Amino acid sequence: MPLYEGPVFAMARTQFQAIADHLNIAADERDRLLYPKRAVAVACPIHRDDGRTEVFHGYRVQHHLTLGPTKGGTRYAPTLELGEVAALAIWMSWKCALAGLPYGGAKGGVAVDPRALSLRELEAVSRRYMQEMIPFVGPYTDVMAPDMGTNEQVMAWFMDTYSMYQGKTVTEIVTGKPVACGGTVGRREATGRGVAHLVGRALDRIGLPPAGARAIVQGFGNVGSVTAEALAERGMKLVGVSDHTACYADPRGLDVAALLRHVGRHGVLAGFSTELAADPDTLLTLPCEVLVPAAMERVIDADLAGRLRCRVLAEAANGPTMPEADAVLAGREEIFVLPDILCNVGGVVVSYFEWVQDLQQFFWDEAEVANRLNHVLDRAFAEVMARASQDGIAHRSAALAIGVERVRAAKQVRGLFP
Repeated sequence: MPLYEGPVFAMARTQFQAIADHLNIAADERDRLLYPKRAVAVACPIHRDDGRTEVFHGYRVQHHLTLGPTKGGTRYAPTLELGEVAALAIWMSWKCALAGLPYGGAKGGVAVDPRALSLRELEAVSRRYMQEMIPFVGPYTDVMAPDMGTNEQVMAWFMDTYSMYQGKTVTEIVTGKPVACGGTVGRREATGRGVAHLVGRALDRIGLPPAGARAIVQGFGNVGSVTAEALAERGMKLVGVSDHTACYADPRGLDVAALLRHVGRHGVLAGFSTELAADPDTLLTLPCEVLVPAAMERVIDADLAGRLRCRVLAEAANGPTMPEADAVLAGREEIFVLPDILCNVGGVVVSYFEWVQDLQQFFWDEAEVANRLNHVLDRAFAEVMARASQDGIAHRSAALAIGVERVRAAKQVRGLFP
């Protein structure tokens, strides 16, 4: 389908076709499972601070609504394009189904560099984007969440804009909001804490103690920074870290608390140290027990997969490992892969909790949120391990097989309307 192009969508399609082959899905069923139900492109004009009018392009893709409303993040990135958004929505569908959530996948965003906007301009882009999305979203249609380049404040603007048009407060239209306006405790940390929890399960599985284990985190945004902090709390040693501005490494261990303070003040890792500066091109190949790619898609190719020196590959980002790299990793049994749709599922699980609490107007404390999250993670981890063992397939294939099967089963029993 020419509407969806680009390397990220091609990667999602390749993954799906491989799983469809494994599941013996008939050729005439595949397009209905793969291609999105709806894709929306909008123009978002705003007044810049210097008086100019500038138009930014926004997108929203809803993959399927078979199990319930669609759910997915909203990304602000200068290179964002429709094929990437569609791929992320597809992955979110399998992720939600794997976790047993009553959602289809969605994704959206604006092709803009949020760092190049003033706070007023960021608010203008956010409100205009949500205004354009109002005919296509709703608490029972499509529920937005934060992603790269967006945060709690952007979600609050989304919620307020939608609510003004409805004439009442509708907290359940987005998740990842500030607690002060209907958010849930633990949502901001959920993805990173979920990654750390599953890393612990993986280390248990291969018989390595977490205390003293070396970890490397690529990407020090919300997910990467929380993951690094949570791993340190478990006694692990952060020996390498990077973001788009800097890379640092120290075999003795980096001071995670100091890194967090620096990023809290400056927003980026740049300027933290001169003595600890390292080459970002070699960061992922440094020796470690736990490697966490938490940045962008498609960072591990076949060549890099052959040079990894980790025991656990924990995919905190969406789609960091390319299909050709999976073929290499299949022959490296010493590396335990936590595939993205399992590893980073914590964010959408706690988003689901937030949506449920908003609908009921009954809120839980942080301990209940954490306990419920860990229960879902443990169940999904156990199901993936069992399926991988049963079918003799890789962890990613097992996770995708479970997700695709559940969506397929729901579509079959509902039938095709009309």
